[in-house]
Formats: sequence, C-alpha cells, structure tokens
Amino acid sequence: MNKLFFRNDYGEGAHPLVLDALTRTNMAHTCGYGLDDYSLRAADLIREKCGCPHAAVHMMTGGTSANLIALSAFLRPYEAAIAAQTGHICVHETGAIEGSGHKVLIAGDRDGKVLPDGVEAVVRAHTDEHMVHPRVVYISQPTEIGTVYSLSELRALRAVCDAHGLLLYIDGARLGSALTCSEATATLRDIAALADAFYIGGTKNGLLFGEAMVITNPALHKDFRFMIKNRGGMLAKGRLCGVMFLAALEHDDYFAWARHANETADILRAGMARAGIGQLIATTTNQVFPILTRAQAQALGERVEFEHWADVDEAHVAIRLVTSWATTHADAQALAALMEAL
Repeated sequence: MNKLFFRNDYGEGAHPLVLDALTRTNMAHTCGYGLDDYSLRAADLIREKCGCPHAAVHMMTGGTSANLIALSAFLRPYEAAIAAQTGHICVHETGAIEGSGHKVLIAGDRDGKVLPDGVEAVVRAHTDEHMVHPRVVYISQPTEIGTVYSLSELRALRAVCDAHGLLLYIDGARLGSALTCSEATATLRDIAALADAFYIGGTKNGLLFGEAMVITNPALHKDFRFMIKNRGGMLAKGRLCGVMFLAALEHDDYFAWARHANETADILRAGMARAGIGQLIATTTNQVFPILTRAQAQALGERVEFEHWADVDEAHVAIRLVTSWATTHADAQALAALMEAL
C-alpha cells in the first residue's frame, strides 16, 4: 500500500504548467547564464509585480546557495548576520554562512519570529572592533516553523534596521504560502518595499528548482553576478529558471498553487481540532506540527510519510506535515480521518 506523502513540499517534480513551458521552449536556442530572453522577461515581470522597477533580479538555483551568495555579497569580512535560533541559516545549512567567514548572531524571537528588541540587544552587545559588526537581519517569511510576520511586525523590523544601519534580508523559500495564508497582511509589494533584498521561492512551490533573488537596495546591486559565479551558482542553462518563473507568474498561478497548499493544510488542522490533537505551534501556512503520543506517531507512520520534528516530553513527539501544490483534497481528507481515528 502506498503511503500518503506529507513529508515536504518539494517531493514532487513540477506543476504541469511548468513542465509544459519547458517542453514548448526546449529546442529554442538562447545565450546562457541567465541573460536569455526568458530570464530577462521573467525579471521584468517580477519587477512589475513587486512594484519596484529598479530592482535587480537574479535567478538562483536553490535556497541555501541563494542565502550563501547574498550574504557573502552583502557582508564585509568582519560583519555578521542576525537571525532567530530556528533560522534556516542557523540550523539547516550545514554552517554555510559561517564557512564563508561570517558569524550568525542569535536574536531573541517569539514563535520563530525575530523581535526588534532582540535585534537591539545584539547590536548593544557588539560594541567595538574587537567583535564582529552586526550588519544584516535575516528572517524567513514564513518562518521555519510556519509562522508569519504581519505587516506591522515587518515594519517594526525595518525601523530597527534603519535605526542601526542594518540591512533586512528575507528568505522567501515558502513566500507564496505566507502571502496567501488566512492571516497574511503583507503583500509582495510590501515585502519589496521593506526588504533590502529577498527571494521568491520556486523549489517549494511548483518549479523543478529555482529561486528569484530580488535586490531592491541599489547599493547592493554592484558585482552581484560576480559573486553568483564565484560561489558556483551560475547555471549555463540559466534559461530554465526564466522559463519556469514566467510560467508560474505570468497569470499568477504561483499564488494559486500556494493558496491550494494552505487550503489542504487547513483540512489537516480541522481534522486535528475535531480529534483534540494539539499543535507545537499554531500555523496557517502549509506546515503543520501535530503533537502525538509516541504510539500514535508510530501508528500514523505506517500509513503516512512525515518528518519527526521534536521530542516534546517522554511520552509525546511533534511531527511535521507539509502540503504542496500537488496535495489533493482527497489525500488531505484521508490524513485528517487517520488522525481522527488515532
């Protein structure tokens, strides 16, 4: 019996619209390295949707390389990034940022979201040239635990960054989910207006791979392509990312796919509520973190693929369930029923 798949949102290939676009353009001859017409048109489209005509847009291969390349480009050798303790650059990137020579400083957070007071505390603690100099505030939208920054929270972070001469960089691996969830108050244009740089995640929302880096701060534009090449992120067949982002964004299908993922996650949350199953953290995005007894998790694991997230206590664990553009309502309802049956 095939298990229900709720392990991640990149386990499938790509949305049929994306595959169709790749097939239709397969025999077209283009120049390489992201300077082709498809990539340039995708960049123009992204600038239009962001309301930021002067932004630099670069097609990147994946999230970790995007973060590594961006922070390596934005930071001087003695400068550091500030992040929540759950931040992707702190936990799930194998020390890539530290490996590039930049320290990651942990700021106080709530529900995975960096707090302005946490940023203030880090800045106050680094006083002179004998310490690294905080320069970039790194956040994910949504966070690694599925929570979402409100527009007011993003504005508060922008204000503390402005007060201390810091850059605000947003990891958008699941940005589509954050922008289309029921609690969303920030739009794509808000993100572009508030961040110095951010990326629009494609790998986890319907593309085979790829992220679109958007650099809104003109001071950060210079020589960014040099850093992409230097860090091994420049694809000869860069046109592939351009084709995929054009297919996803031209008619706003990208946002429809993300909304679908959130809605199927809502089915899981409703089933959990009916069953009285608690959550490690309340979310409205496509990541759900049920708390189960160890016996319940083992029983569910016989029918469903998911990730163990954390040990809650001796008797309970938190698991992670993730939905995607490809999650069917039927599969979500089947999983909801299995959880109710526990």
